[in-house]
Amino acid sequence: MSVSKKARFEVFKRDNFTCQYCGKTPPSAILEVDHIRPRSKRGKDNIENLITSCFDCNRGKAGNPLSCIPKSIKDTSTELAEREDQLKEYRKLLSRIERRKNADVAKIEYVFREYFEKYYLKSIFKENIKLKFIDKLPINILEDSMRLACSRINEPEKAIKYFCGIAWNKILGDDRNTRRWRHKHG
Repeated sequence: MSVSKKARFEVFKRDNFTCQYCGKTPPSAILEVDHIRPRSKRGKDNIENLITSCFDCNRGKAGNPLSCIPKSIKDTSTELAEREDQLKEYRKLLSRIERRKNADVAKIEYVFREYFEKYYLKSIFKENIKLKFIDKLPINILEDSMRLACSRINEPEKAIKYFCGIAWNKILGDDRNTRRWRHKHG
């Protein structure tokens, strides 16, 4: 019995489309599922017993170098089709992540515009928010940081710089500004 395509992609998603042995990702690697406890040792095909492995790592476990195993045309075409399927799913995942980041930036801009109605955040600043802050701090903390900066500074450009300082302090673990603001505003 082989692992279903749906189960394989669930394992890939759980493991972030990354070989859990060497860290390779598509398109540079073809991913497979590997049994943590081998079938020969009564390992099951359930998701808890499966892990993402690249082709090389999974085959390497058998102890035979790949150069000793000739590939047929059918194997090569199956491998290419699998690579395409994985790349398609990987791109979908990246697209979902990008949409989430854009939505988070829009939330931060919304807070900014509550204070500075006539101003918008510049595109380059939005990209910097995505690169430097979105994956490091929860969105509610970033919204609170923008709210704090805008409530203290009445010039848009300076408020943005102050927001960056607050966010960096939170990333570095220095949270004094937020504690002061919450103390004053309950």
